[in-house]
Amino acid sequence: MLRGILCGSMGDAENMKSDAPNPHPTEVELKLAVPTQDPSQLAQRLARTPLLSRKKASVRQLHNIYFDTPDQVLHQARIALRLRRVGSDKHPQWLQTLKMGGASDSALSQRGEWEVAVPNGALDLHALEATPWSQIDPSGQVFQALAPCFTTSFERSSWLVRVTDGSSVEVALDVGQIVTGENSAPICELEFELLSGTPKALFDTAQSIATTIAVLPANTSKAERGYALAQNTWDRPVRARPPELTRELALHEAAGRVLREMFSQFTSNLLVLYTSDAPEVVHQARVGWRRFKSALRLFKPALPAHANPPWLALRPFLSDLGTLRDLDVALTETLPPFLDAYAQGDAQRVQTFETMLGTLATAAASQRKSVQTALQTPAIGLALLATTQWLEELTTPPVPGHTATEVPMPMPLRPWARRRIARLHKRMEDATQDAPGAEDLHRIRIFAKRLRYGIEALEPLLWKRRAQRWHQKATALQTSIGSARDITQASALAAKLPVDPGLVEFLRGLAAGRETSSVPIL
Repeated sequence: MLRGILCGSMGDAENMKSDAPNPHPTEVELKLAVPTQDPSQLAQRLARTPLLSRKKASVRQLHNIYFDTPDQVLHQARIALRLRRVGSDKHPQWLQTLKMGGASDSALSQRGEWEVAVPNGALDLHALEATPWSQIDPSGQVFQALAPCFTTSFERSSWLVRVTDGSSVEVALDVGQIVTGENSAPICELEFELLSGTPKALFDTAQSIATTIAVLPANTSKAERGYALAQNTWDRPVRARPPELTRELALHEAAGRVLREMFSQFTSNLLVLYTSDAPEVVHQARVGWRRFKSALRLFKPALPAHANPPWLALRPFLSDLGTLRDLDVALTETLPPFLDAYAQGDAQRVQTFETMLGTLATAAASQRKSVQTALQTPAIGLALLATTQWLEELTTPPVPGHTATEVPMPMPLRPWARRRIARLHKRMEDATQDAPGAEDLHRIRIFAKRLRYGIEALEPLLWKRRAQRWHQKATALQTSIGSARDITQASALAAKLPVDPGLVEFLRGLAAGRETSSVPIL
């Protein structure tokens, strides 16, 4: 019920700006995580950057208490309500803040924010009078059910930056922790809040800092991470969550929703990967990137002629990430089932096989460390930041009168989506018609992936049964060919390591047999 009320009240919220206690109730903010093992020196490093070197930092200790109902009604409606304590324990100042809306698929967020000073560390219903709260909770039952959910405590170092176009940006470094019960998680992030001007000023400011400080796009707020910590989902891999699409959407709106979700899957898993050794995190990061690149190809014919952002700096990292995934798959999925077939009850051969697995485990640990270290280099963050900005600009509605870069949409979104998917299906079918050999398998697998990702992204716009059949075919092809590829990759990896030559030959034989049997016949 609350979600329905909220949807109906968002328009009213926008019209309440002049009555809100905060004269600027819409918060526009760019959030970046800072991957570092030692955050204690970050403030000093930031203060030495050319952008901030002549500016004085303001340093404050902030303690925040977030509230929700036992069944997390506010969280489900994308609402955050907190009390913030500023200053010392002896002379505290309290601020009550209500935040609403905002998307979690981008490091750039825009959401309603109403902040009011309150006399003590208790929620004040009267302080919510000039906000949308009365439309959200007309009976007052939600307010009565609110209780502390989690806390955040951090030191904030902030600088005021004036950009050449006249915009003003607050740069804030937050270092501290989120706490819920006995669990805690670190906070180490940069926030760029737009005080006046256009969002481009946020990216210009962030890029200036990111040339020397490694950053990663942060697609979730502190509140969202607090809920994740409370629900024990803090460091879990982020899986695909295709956005809702309707036939009434303009093409640039559909493209924006799809591309942002896919890029968010990639960058969100990179944040988890920095501190997690779980193989599935690596897998989901690569899935996110492949979905993103596939969707770019899918939407490209109907998008304005924007140049792609500079991804050259990402290529070595993506290659290393692929190698890590190959090692993880070989170690945890591909090779263990063949132990009995190789050993045939011979204890020495069992030892040889287990020694190989140990060697692969050592190589995987080393590769994972290398990937995590690469995330601490500024070049990676700059490329990801540029892509974030590119997505925001790419999906901005075209300015009337500026038609030179516009690509007119030849048909409504739904028939356009169906035509694109039908074309992908035909390419996959054509590739498998002539009894393809092993050398064609990689190309067929690529076609199958593109079709699968395209169907998943555009599913609400497609034919139900036909899309389901095509998706099943694409998934079966991808799985069959991928299984053969995994054995080939595993044998190639083993050959590069100090592994028994006889065992390597055994794996090569397995790979050759699987390649032959995986040639698809539709």
